[in-house]
Amino acid sequence: MNATKIAVAGATGRLGRHVVDVLNEQGHEVVAFSRADGVDIETGAGLAEALAGVDVVIDASSTPSADKDIATEFFTAAARNLHEAGSKAGVERLVVVSIIGIDNAVAGYNAAKLVHEQELAKGPLPVQILRAAQFHELVEVMMQWGTQGEVAYLPNMRTQLVAARAVAEKLVEMAVNPAPETTDGPFPEIAGPQPETMAGAAAVLAARRGDAIRVQEVSDPANADRELFEDGTLLPGAHATLAGPTFAEWIEATYPAAN
Repeated sequence: MNATKIAVAGATGRLGRHVVDVLNEQGHEVVAFSRADGVDIETGAGLAEALAGVDVVIDASSTPSADKDIATEFFTAAARNLHEAGSKAGVERLVVVSIIGIDNAVAGYNAAKLVHEQELAKGPLPVQILRAAQFHELVEVMMQWGTQGEVAYLPNMRTQLVAARAVAEKLVEMAVNPAPETTDGPFPEIAGPQPETMAGAAAVLAARRGDAIRVQEVSDPANADRELFEDGTLLPGAHATLAGPTFAEWIEATYPAAN
């Protein structure tokens, strides 16, 4: 195929930095940007300049807030700004990451990502969405959120944890290959090799780090999406791409063993 110039939004984030690495390793021309570079996809600042001459945009951006309203505001603005600046710059299409199983989400970050998908569908540019399972990297974040004293409270959540690097490789594959003739049918999905529970993964991480902390799985009646977390809705469909490593393999490679 012809040389492609690919922009990565959220290039310094948990996923975006892997997307940039994969593109560089494959020899593509990369325009990597984030707020740190003065490009803000929520306000649109610097976006027109960043997208000049770009063929495809991979949107790996996120917001640190799990609050539904804050996250929805971010993703709504990001979708509109990428469409507007991208269409003016002659961008061919957007490739965007989302989350498996969020069709009926009503709370928190998942609900915001569902709005994100809907906003993306309204814009002028063709959009390819890859739905991913929760990242291996999210387990540590959720442990931090849930730790009170010597106990880490993790939600009862069934998932099929996947490495952010594996998701990045799939996004790049979608971006550098010709777009499909139709995007009808289910969104493409990517997940890890095997089902896990968030609490089980947290216990593996705590043991690896030698943390003097007890992991406790909790079912939160205040979470409007509790059933989605617990009933397997977040697990991949039969059409999903499954990619290693497993969480245990990733932990072994990522965290030094505790003395």
